[in-house]
Amino acid sequence: MTDPSAHLIDMQAIGFTPEGKPVLADIDLRSNARRIGVVGRNGSGKTTLARIMAGLIDADQGKVRVAGVDVAKDRKAALGVIGILFQNPDHQIIFPTVEEEIAFGLLQQGHPKEEAGRIVADTLSSFGKSHWAKAAIHQLSQGQRQLVCLMSVLAMRPKVIILDEPFAGLDIPTTLQLQRTLDAIDLTLVHITHDPAVLAGYDEVLWIDQGRTEMIGVAAQVLPAFQDRMNQIGAGDDLSDLTG
Repeated sequence: MTDPSAHLIDMQAIGFTPEGKPVLADIDLRSNARRIGVVGRNGSGKTTLARIMAGLIDADQGKVRVAGVDVAKDRKAALGVIGILFQNPDHQIIFPTVEEEIAFGLLQQGHPKEEAGRIVADTLSSFGKSHWAKAAIHQLSQGQRQLVCLMSVLAMRPKVIILDEPFAGLDIPTTLQLQRTLDAIDLTLVHITHDPAVLAGYDEVLWIDQGRTEMIGVAAQVLPAFQDRMNQIGAGDDLSDLTG
């Protein structure tokens, strides 16, 4: 029986210090919210946090559980509870055709080949993209490749999808189209971004700065505070600062 007090996302005291360089320290996120945002400047540790949350990197300190699964320790179970959409689809795609790409994760989950094929067909049909099945991925636009990645993740039926700057490099119409698709998805989204505008209306937002929690709470409180800080920094001259 599921513990009613358990959190879908349970991330406690996460720390990550590769080669002695602190990247994340004491990050907590325990939530059942359906729409969660993570904001911060470039280099604040957002992408590292996304990879740890997805189980792709094992944190030095703390643990991440999603739907009760230790995503770093139980990779097969993690495939069924959490997926990630990277900023650049070319870092995610490994197969030459759309149907092969979508089928890969299903086969990794242990679905028989025939069953995986049916799920691929159903997934493409649900997006009105059945005609894409045999399409060569290298011929698709970046936005189309990003949609293939999203379909690949959704086909595995996770409970949570992490979006790591999914609109980077996309033009405005493509961004709006992909945003509508994401808005309609009936599962939990964790959206990693440096742009507070895309998180308006989100249930909960975590703001991290230099690898630490700066603020966490409802979007209506966190986003204005983040924007004010960014405006203050922008009015200064931190481009002159050298970091080593």
